[in-house]
Amino acid sequence: MADWSSYIKGFKAYLQLERSLSRNSVEAYIHDVTKFTQFIDSSSLNLQPDKVELRHLQDFLRWITELGITARTQTRVISGMKGFYKYLLLENLISKDPTEMLESPKIGRKLPLIMNIEEIDLLLNAIDLSKPGGERNRAMLEILYGCGLRVTELVELKISGLFFNEGFIKIIGKGNKERLVPLGSIAQKRLITYLELIRPHITLKKGNEDIVFLNRRGNKLSRVMVFTIIKDLVKKTGLKKNVSPHTFRHSFATHLVEGGADLRAVQEMLGHESITTTEIYTHLDREYLRSTILQYHPRA
Repeated sequence: MADWSSYIKGFKAYLQLERSLSRNSVEAYIHDVTKFTQFIDSSSLNLQPDKVELRHLQDFLRWITELGITARTQTRVISGMKGFYKYLLLENLISKDPTEMLESPKIGRKLPLIMNIEEIDLLLNAIDLSKPGGERNRAMLEILYGCGLRVTELVELKISGLFFNEGFIKIIGKGNKERLVPLGSIAQKRLITYLELIRPHITLKKGNEDIVFLNRRGNKLSRVMVFTIIKDLVKKTGLKKNVSPHTFRHSFATHLVEGGADLRAVQEMLGHESITTTEIYTHLDREYLRSTILQYHPRA
């Protein structure tokens, strides 16, 4: 049985220290490489990383296809393997990269689910402000939609990163990259209400003094808690959509593009490294235009 543990351990340290990736991204990369070691063990190949060839990787893809893994997930796994071998090359642990000619399966570009403004208002107005957590949840979701944040960015939001006079908040995004995001008047009003009337009455747990959104025990909210809050609101309103925190982010970007916002500005606000990631919202915009024409044009 081949032992890849030392290579994987080194790769993990590289992702954390040199690439400064989030814990979730690191875990995804490690999971992808571990999947390949499972294939090696199940196939009795007993290969070390420097002995892996393109044909082994192609056999691996066939193996995960038979397991029922989708083309989209396969593409992510290939990306993980490419990242692993890039690390091995940088460390001079291998002389050639077997993933260089490995092709990803062809997949269509999946357009993300979005909500219209009426649906967002429906969810926000369903929050009972008289109940514990109500003001916090309203402020939280106003920020999530109004600033287009990732859920991790939301739960990590710092009081020291709020600049109300300038109308901005400072976000630490993927790869520890900082960006400034404009804060709208509605989101700011809700946030100030929470900070002045609710948060001071929470007994803080040590280490959370600078965290904006806290649970009733004074700890930072978990990502799962944000998902749960949104799922409960969807259930309460009877909205027939699979809404997650990321749906608010997609909706924020789509509404900006529909309103005529410059794509580069949207890229900056979302913290996308590449403009091609942001361009998906132009596809959504075209779909919106097409559906509107088909719905309202007399000859459609």
